[in-house]
Amino acid sequence: MTKQNDAGWNLQDSYRQLPSRFYTKTKPTPVSEPNIVIFNEELAKELGLNSEFFTSEYGKDVLGGNSIPSKSFPLAQAYAGHQFGHFTMLGDGRAVLLGEQVTPNGKMFDIQLKGAGATPYSRGGDGRAALGPMLREYMISEAMHALGIPTTRSLAVATTGEPVMREHVLEGAILTRVASSHIRVGTFQYAAGWGTYADLKALADYTIQRHDKQLVQYEQPYLKFLENVIERQAYLIAQWQLVGFIHGVMNTDNVTISGETIDYGPCAFMDAYDRRTVFSSIDREGRYAYGNQPFIGKWNLTRFAETLVPLLADDEDQAVQLAEDALANYEKLFKDYFSQGMRAKLGLFNVEKEDEDLIEQLLKLMETYEADYTNTFIALTFDTINETMLGEKEDFKKWYEKWQNRRMRQEKSSDKSMQLMRENNPAVIPRNYYVEAALEAAVEKGELSVFEKFMKVLSNPFAHTSEQAAFANVPETNIPYQTFCGT
Repeated sequence: MTKQNDAGWNLQDSYRQLPSRFYTKTKPTPVSEPNIVIFNEELAKELGLNSEFFTSEYGKDVLGGNSIPSKSFPLAQAYAGHQFGHFTMLGDGRAVLLGEQVTPNGKMFDIQLKGAGATPYSRGGDGRAALGPMLREYMISEAMHALGIPTTRSLAVATTGEPVMREHVLEGAILTRVASSHIRVGTFQYAAGWGTYADLKALADYTIQRHDKQLVQYEQPYLKFLENVIERQAYLIAQWQLVGFIHGVMNTDNVTISGETIDYGPCAFMDAYDRRTVFSSIDREGRYAYGNQPFIGKWNLTRFAETLVPLLADDEDQAVQLAEDALANYEKLFKDYFSQGMRAKLGLFNVEKEDEDLIEQLLKLMETYEADYTNTFIALTFDTINETMLGEKEDFKKWYEKWQNRRMRQEKSSDKSMQLMRENNPAVIPRNYYVEAALEAAVEKGELSVFEKFMKVLSNPFAHTSEQAAFANVPETNIPYQTFCGT
């Protein structure tokens, strides 16, 4: 008989320190026949969990929501959010937080079951999730982690043995999501809109202890907290832009205070460079298009800053001014992180004032000639640009000469420059064509081998292997690619 503590659980329930309005005690709804489809042994080890137990009947019961780990206090979190600009009350409508796992090195991570059944915040929904979207989140979140981009992660996907009724009958599944926390801009909006000053302060103090413990020594800890969140989001969105990632649903309830990417519903990666690229079927006006992500980032952070005004100063006008001053730094932070990343992608170690023009000219050329974003940087890295369509264009040749002259002005050697580019230009991304192929094989045919093979290729995106090169191009099609919110 498996003992629960043998599984490696070291759970805390610190979220219960907050006033009760921030959560509701909720257990996962048991399912008929849980079965583990995929389990992340590497992540389990980092968390201090024993994989042996999670690939047994014990694992099926826990990851399927039929059994609760010891010292777990399952709950659903309350929060609000601006969804496509419209403010509404929300909450975990299909997710249950089991607790916070303390790892062997002392870090703390939320363990959440997504698709675990209805909660008080389900708003009429069934609280369930389908296999395809849960496998998508598992794949993309782990690929983002491999790319070095802050993200929630995925420990497992388990099928439930029960159908999910949508437009079609789908196979039900539960994702075990791991996060530094699930505290969102929307959590603070909920506190500001439905709570008291004491509730807001309690949330801010808890979040600072969770993510910015060093701030307790500051004279104005809440202002510094705001500045830290702004910087984390500026960095995160810059990293998205650098790999062509399009989140698809940048609502304020999907903006984490930790600075991690969360919610992989209608997300996708851009092939041909186009700032207007949008894949989400519900984003008909392009609010969350690739080129808009940095601006929406500031819009979301402004909503966050508004919630903190009561904590920033006793005088409201002074508090508003402090918030505005902090927000004014966002553009520079984003620009600096993006420019730094772009210089690395172009093999540039030092900074010159002409670099921004050099970067912008390249992006405009890619957009004009509909060049593949990822493959253009790969071709520049390995000096095969003449084998591409872009290499034939006269205006690109002029840019290329300017770039080569810029590289030669560095003290670092050409080999060092190339190495920098190899380390910052992924050989492979989760291209939409291959993501869909892997999901179709797993969901429609029950064949996980395609999914597992692609996951292996994505696990070390900067290896630049021949196997990865096979996933660099996709068949041409006239059918526009669309993504849908995962339900």
